[in-house]
Amino acid sequence: MKSERRKHKPEWLRRRFSFKASVTEVNDLLLDLNLNTVCQEAHCPNQLECFGNHTATFMILGDHCTRNCTFCAVKYGSQEPPDLEEPKGVAEAVSLLGLKYVVLTSVTRDDLADGGAAHFAATIRAIRELGSEISVEVLVPDFQGSTEALATVLTAAPAVLNHNLETVPRLYPAVRPQANYHRSLRLLEEAKLLAPDTVSKSGFMVGLGEKREEVSALLGDLRKVGCDLVTIGQYLRPSREHHPVVEYIPPDIFQSYRVEAQSLGFLGVASGPYVRSSYQAEILYQQAMKVKLG
Repeated sequence: MKSERRKHKPEWLRRRFSFKASVTEVNDLLLDLNLNTVCQEAHCPNQLECFGNHTATFMILGDHCTRNCTFCAVKYGSQEPPDLEEPKGVAEAVSLLGLKYVVLTSVTRDDLADGGAAHFAATIRAIRELGSEISVEVLVPDFQGSTEALATVLTAAPAVLNHNLETVPRLYPAVRPQANYHRSLRLLEEAKLLAPDTVSKSGFMVGLGEKREEVSALLGDLRKVGCDLVTIGQYLRPSREHHPVVEYIPPDIFQSYRVEAQSLGFLGVASGPYVRSSYQAEILYQQAMKVKLG
């Protein structure tokens, strides 16, 4: 990606955090258990807030991705075989942190026959062995369109199956060259067919050069495949080597996206500059369950 001058962040993207000792505690715990988080690997702007609240989004299956999306800070390259002790390590971290809602994601592992689906399932089961009151949300890759791999994950009974579209289809060649918009939509549709009671979720970024009507079309596509929850956040460029920020979207536009998504029938919508897939995921899930249960 050609280097170019950074845009200055507008005032609504400037935040200050007071440092909490729990940030260091969570960091130390992750190091002790040799675990990765997407918070750290993807340079999430909410890391200090989440670690400060004694929570994190666990990233399984290593810290190198077999795809090289231009928006993402996760390292690209060859991988080691899955660590068979990792599910137990994640469960131990969940226990020590006292989590009742856990979010799991992974790098994309196109080098594995099942894309890492069995490892996802093993990790879900290890967490659920801690107690039935713990809910698990998984943010999965597209498994190269494998329904069998998706079924393997869903058989482990996650509360939420999340798969991000990330951006509008026109921008896929520039932003997600190894992914396919319609393949991702099919995964979300198949998740509903395989496990109708499992909450489905997706998310995308704005500020990459999309048009308003393209966002509306994307939201409509998600509802057509029965997607229950959606997250919308501002794209923030991890480095000069990544896709540039085309536009910083003001808060009133995020609010209009929220209203539009709600009008389409999503059970829960999170829309704002610092919203990310797993940010305050438990709150969004609880909102959805209240709507489902009436």
